[in-house]
Amino acid sequence: MTDVRPLRILHVSDTHLLGDGTRHYGVVDTAAALRSVLERASTVTDVDAVVLSGDLSDDGTPASYRTLLELVEPWAAERGAVVVPAMGNHDLAAGFEEVLGERERTVLVRGFRIVTVDTSVPGAGYGRLDPAQLERLRRALAGLEDPDRDTWPEDTTHVPIRRTVGVLHHPPVPARSALLAALELQDPGPLLEACEASGVVSVVLAGHYHHALATTAGRVPVVVAPGVANSSDPLAPCGHERADVGSGFAVVDVRDDGEVTVVFVPVPHASDVADGTELFDLGPDEVARIAAAAGPGATS
Repeated sequence: MTDVRPLRILHVSDTHLLGDGTRHYGVVDTAAALRSVLERASTVTDVDAVVLSGDLSDDGTPASYRTLLELVEPWAAERGAVVVPAMGNHDLAAGFEEVLGERERTVLVRGFRIVTVDTSVPGAGYGRLDPAQLERLRRALAGLEDPDRDTWPEDTTHVPIRRTVGVLHHPPVPARSALLAALELQDPGPLLEACEASGVVSVVLAGHYHHALATTAGRVPVVVAPGVANSSDPLAPCGHERADVGSGFAVVDVRDDGEVTVVFVPVPHASDVADGTELFDLGPDEVARIAAAAGPGATS
């Protein structure tokens, strides 16, 4: 019988876990928030993959990534889902690789391909892809980086690739707030051109902006998941960067014909701090200072 069920992804981002159990901005217990997200998602059926689109750690320690696996892996295993992590600007390569494995990978799930891309720049907050990464992406989208099908379950070794999902941290679309606009993915054009030229990419999943967003970049659908650690305010006053306590996730379905359906799910009371509690409100001077220190001008 032909498998017509769409690929279903639980899309989680920006968990900002800390290895020593301290709180995000001294306020949010991010491990508790992630537990609440997974508990809220427990009624979602037919999940094939848990995609984690970066800023999984806040301090880059191996302990923080072990906490992530301790929470996510049993949830995924119970449902027969694979866990697909990607690097973010707060993640550190050494800790990520030690616990989670390769920073860029191609995963095959029920005939769908999931390709992760590392857009992080060491020591910076913005995103970038170098020519070697773009070439690797093109090869992955062409199927030249697919895992050996000999490792697939026996009943799937002859399944053709149905569609492809890209995963990265920095969205290839403009940010809506002052600081995030200074920490965007630089020159997303070549990435989008590679996705469009492949003819197989149904959607790009991203994080970084800490608020739900579904849009298109050229002809490529882009889904940004809400943050687990906090919720940024895309309507902050001009020049300001604000974030409140709040968590959420996305459920993304990808069909053979390329159609993508996304549902954003808020998670009330994910932590022991009241939703809507302000974490920070950075004024224009502070935004400019951080942008200068973490933006492309600091490392170009």
